[in-house]
Amino acid sequence: MTDLTRLTLTEAQKGLRNKDFSSVELTQSFLKRMEENKDLNVYITETPEQALEQAKTSDQRLASGKGGELEGLPLGIKDLFCTKNIRTTAGSKILENFIPPYESTVTENLRKSGAVFLGKTNMDEFAMGSANITSAFGPSMNPWRSQKYPDKKLVPGGSSGGSAAAVAARLALAATASDTGGSIRQPAAFCGLVGVKPTYGLCSRWGMVAFASSLDQAGPLTHTVEDAALMLKIMAGYDPKDATSLSTAIPDYRKNISLNIKGMRIGIAREYTENLSSVSQVLLQKGIDWLTQAGASIHHVSLKTTRYALPTYYILAPAEASSNLARYDGVRFGQRVDGKTLDELYENTRRAGFGDEVRRRIFIGTYVLSAGYYDAYYLKAQKVRKLITADFDQAFQEVDFLLTPTTPGGAFGIDERPSDPVTMYLNDIFTVTVNLAGLPAISVPAGFTEEGLPLGLQLIGPSLSEQKLFNVASVLEKAAAFRCNQKVQALGEKNVG
Repeated sequence: MTDLTRLTLTEAQKGLRNKDFSSVELTQSFLKRMEENKDLNVYITETPEQALEQAKTSDQRLASGKGGELEGLPLGIKDLFCTKNIRTTAGSKILENFIPPYESTVTENLRKSGAVFLGKTNMDEFAMGSANITSAFGPSMNPWRSQKYPDKKLVPGGSSGGSAAAVAARLALAATASDTGGSIRQPAAFCGLVGVKPTYGLCSRWGMVAFASSLDQAGPLTHTVEDAALMLKIMAGYDPKDATSLSTAIPDYRKNISLNIKGMRIGIAREYTENLSSVSQVLLQKGIDWLTQAGASIHHVSLKTTRYALPTYYILAPAEASSNLARYDGVRFGQRVDGKTLDELYENTRRAGFGDEVRRRIFIGTYVLSAGYYDAYYLKAQKVRKLITADFDQAFQEVDFLLTPTTPGGAFGIDERPSDPVTMYLNDIFTVTVNLAGLPAISVPAGFTEEGLPLGLQLIGPSLSEQKLFNVASVLEKAAAFRCNQKVQALGEKNVG
């Protein structure tokens, strides 16, 4: 039997339905590989016993012809999706022993479809980070290796770095992730995966540990566009428990994928092409060539407020975080460090429970919301956010989609992290605007750096354009032939082949 961990999600789905192998066999293959690759620190909590029980149940359902769309398929779950009776930490000490008594809507949808949960994947603490190095449980490692420096340990991106590394290293068929300012798309680019940030409200936020409520959105990390389309169909849907959930029909994205993009107008934003590295310029030009060869036309547009996106994001996101994280006080749930007074209890608990990056963002958020600074910072940032959204609205009057690099470059070494947090924040320069405007976007692996590390191209579309996004992304995917080309790269064969 071939190595079952090398299958894509849709290939494994087909194999199970054809009875080429069982869900138990498939799950055991992943559990074995997880055991062999613990050095990657991908999972915070592994659930092998539950996974095998779910697999046995799935085999019974498949035998009776009653299996769901994801029946018997092993997935990784980012550790900010609450899972009933299974530890959920959000990568933080303050929730180190939190066992939710309820299930998030996204994971409930996956459970109902028959998915098998292998465990909870590592992440930046409370999803605050771009490299998966702020986790209280240590950093995850990118399974890719540099051709030039093969011994250098690389970041998988963040905050969904554990989910990305799990899929890239074949420790899960696919994984759930979340995106507040690029936390699905950036790790997808670093790890050679497809990552989808859906329209805000398409996937329910109920049961997700909140970072910034007006920006957070769940989405999938997968090997292929087809896999992402399958995952998103199951994850998405209206949820009355989430006030921001969209009441809209969810199409069968995978079934409706078409490679016919003739006549589509693809926009290249001038502001996204300024100061690009040479490798990013080459990659972007390849993307332009691939799409024009498929019948699309290229148009240059302007998003004038792009220069203000990062400062706007890093005012609004910390402001919302400071409010959301106020609930972690040592009284109701989570870690508790006693003190002589109530104020001392709060201070001791939060000092011991929160890491440096979380504390930094709480301080920033509290500052911009404080009396005397609210109008100068928070209110002004909200006004700029409206201008950013208006810029996109204007651009989509002229074009159907926008094409950009996903990241400024490839994965960097864990020991190369900048001491200045602002430098780290710049990793999200191509992605944060999408969250501020609530738009859908997808990152597709499309090339390599000079060191043989993955690079991604990003497509941005208007609200609820996911189906067409999958169509255009499929054209890029086919032209890039990334999964074929990666086999000739000098990778760290221990983990990625």
